[in-house]
Amino acid sequence: MSLKKGRWWQSREGTDSMEERNSFTKEELAIAKSVDLTAVVASLGYTVKRVGNYHTVKEMDSVRIYNRRSWFRWSREYDRGENGGSQIDFLRVFAGMEVKEAVFWLLDFAGYQRSADWKPSLVVEKKEVERKPFVLPPPAPDNRYLYRYLMDERKLSKEVIDYFVSNGLIYEERSHHNIVFRGNDKNGVTRFASMRGVFDRDGKGFKCDVAGNDKNFGVNVWNEESTELEVFEGAIDLMSYADIYSDYHSNKLALGMLSDAPLETFLKEHPQIQSIKFCLDNDEPGRKATDTLMGKYYGLGYDVDDCPPPKTYKDYNKWLKEARKEMVLIGRAKEMAR
Repeated sequence: MSLKKGRWWQSREGTDSMEERNSFTKEELAIAKSVDLTAVVASLGYTVKRVGNYHTVKEMDSVRIYNRRSWFRWSREYDRGENGGSQIDFLRVFAGMEVKEAVFWLLDFAGYQRSADWKPSLVVEKKEVERKPFVLPPPAPDNRYLYRYLMDERKLSKEVIDYFVSNGLIYEERSHHNIVFRGNDKNGVTRFASMRGVFDRDGKGFKCDVAGNDKNFGVNVWNEESTELEVFEGAIDLMSYADIYSDYHSNKLALGMLSDAPLETFLKEHPQIQSIKFCLDNDEPGRKATDTLMGKYYGLGYDVDDCPPPKTYKDYNKWLKEARKEMVLIGRAKEMAR
């Protein structure tokens, strides 16, 4: 089913899940869904700005907030369950909360207290809340599940995984064995982190950012002796590029989105950069973002180049996986010819 702008958020009304109805009262759910979503997003450390009849988020410019109540992420248009919804869904996707936790977080944000004489109002004013501290998840004793997922599912070589593990850019967290991707500043301090699940279901895996992180940073590899920078949407595409080209020399940055806030920060921290290669996805959002970013940074005096994967592949990891498959088939054909 195709989604049309201006209608999607209306179709979400009145579609509460059974889990939501059983966890709290219908009145409490209505209060949670009446909270101003722009205030919620701002309280999580994002920069919200109004554009015409909707709001967007500076750090993730494909996100649209409609009527201050619902949102949609156009860069994940077909990624069901991760591409939009209510205030509850935003906290679930971007703060890693369970549904029940998100509802009670919103009730607390609204100043709601369960008492016999408390009468709720569906007009909820913005309340300042303390931003969650940025704390990295505790690491697992080893990276067994990390290696298994990245090698078996993403077809990355052990060599490239070893490089990212040894340089403190990825590790396996203890509780659920998620892979944690770390975005460090020039001093090696982790300022951003996101998690990716290793147990995919129907091709869709768990993804979320670690609460309290700074989205002006992204996963990166830097070399002060190199004046080149390659920019990717995601960290696994960055790793795939390094694997394909055996490239551990040039600077690399994963935006984690289609906003260039991490790129602006990286260039400030590494002023030796003279040329930027944009290695974004071969889909409509990726192509549009490439055009916009190339124009901006060419205007700022950088040499820029558009370097997507071959047209038949959406991203660098899909290219890598197909290349691995072809290598296996060639190897089998050689064995049969003997």
